[in-house]
Amino acid sequence: MEKENIAVGLDIGTTKIVAMIGKKNEYGKLEILGVGKSKSLGVARGVVNNITQTIQSIQQAIHEAENNSGYKIKDVVVGIAGQHIRSIQHTDYISRNNPEEVIGGADIQLLIDQVNKLAMLPGEEIIHVLPQEFKIDGQSEIKEPIGMYGGRLESSFHVVVGQASSIRNVGRCIQSSGIELSGLTLEPLASSDAVLSQEEKEAGVALIDIGGGTTDLAIFKDGIIRHTAVIPFGGNVISDDIKEGCSIIEKQAELLKVKFGSAWPGENKDNEIVSIPGLRGREPKEISLKNLSKIIHARVVEIVEQVFTEIKAYGHEDPRKKLIAGIVLTGGGAQLKHIKQLVEYITGMDTRIGYPNEHLAGDSDEEFSSPLYATAVGLVMNSIENKTQSAVRMDEVTPPKPVYRAPVVRREEVIEEREIQEREQEEENNNFAKKEESTGDKIKRSFFDRYVDKIKDFLDNAE
Repeated sequence: MEKENIAVGLDIGTTKIVAMIGKKNEYGKLEILGVGKSKSLGVARGVVNNITQTIQSIQQAIHEAENNSGYKIKDVVVGIAGQHIRSIQHTDYISRNNPEEVIGGADIQLLIDQVNKLAMLPGEEIIHVLPQEFKIDGQSEIKEPIGMYGGRLESSFHVVVGQASSIRNVGRCIQSSGIELSGLTLEPLASSDAVLSQEEKEAGVALIDIGGGTTDLAIFKDGIIRHTAVIPFGGNVISDDIKEGCSIIEKQAELLKVKFGSAWPGENKDNEIVSIPGLRGREPKEISLKNLSKIIHARVVEIVEQVFTEIKAYGHEDPRKKLIAGIVLTGGGAQLKHIKQLVEYITGMDTRIGYPNEHLAGDSDEEFSSPLYATAVGLVMNSIENKTQSAVRMDEVTPPKPVYRAPVVRREEVIEEREIQEREQEEENNNFAKKEESTGDKIKRSFFDRYVDKIKDFLDNAE
């Protein structure tokens, strides 16, 4: 029987850590076997800033996912984000020794390896090298060069770069949690796999993933990734603004945002008020929903404008680079009321909310089709593509065999044990002697002879 391919994705976010276990069912859809979620401690704006707390949060999420699924996790594909991520465009080429041979996968891999050796700024490391369009002997706009003839193979690349220390810190947290790291994926790329269709990628689309600490952007055109960016603001700054503006604690600010928050101030009437319990017997606070919406609106406008600046930097206003499919919003921040209308108003582009349910099996829990889980679903899909066997059934996990270790015996203990044995033997012989004298004499003599010999040996050795 063929072993089932169990994949595991780990989304290390600023507000939550999600471990998701899944596999492909017979219809090619993703069947979720178990999910573990924990509050993210030790991560700020997508970057680990407290190793110990992050390890504890990861272990909690992993343990919950294992209990829910009945599988033991061995390794994970991890999403990476943070303000240290940047992307560059680069063009490189190789000259082939034999132009009469068709171009194969090895030639493309050679070209990618060459780009991986690019000199980066001190402390930076290449995360992804994504080929875009190829050129063979001057012939451009080739999407699939395999099987073609040519001497000079050239390609433009989208290179994603990050801080080496931040990447290593993530790796250290994973290994210290008792699991292996099987792959790293840029979070907006994982989210795009989960919520975008191939038609949208062909037509041109901008994916905006509004997370807790960062807002990630990925732009596709003609089915190819064209631009990625990470903006160091997310849902947390909105909550902080509410906390400061309404003079309430963080937990209350987060609840207000989720339950009553809106990105469009005109929706709320002046007389709509929500009452917040006071701290330690203090009077309850009354907060106007119109004021709450104004605070949220101001910060969301700032985030969307920064993202729109990145979309313009890609060249969206050029007719050839136009994003016909507009914008897709995902991540926890996409659940904010009226955010779709606000994004359409600021950018003038068609907008929809991206749900990962298109790739999920029909019987999946409704909770997992929320934009909140888009990155985790994308990471599991990435792990399936890599054909990783990341988890095994609990009943298949064999307990380690007990290792036999010979007891360490000291010389004094050996001598003492011999003396005890000899005394016991002597007593036994005396008993025999009482019962049957002749047999007792024989045993006594033979034992005495052996005892004398031993004393002689001991004295000889001592000399």
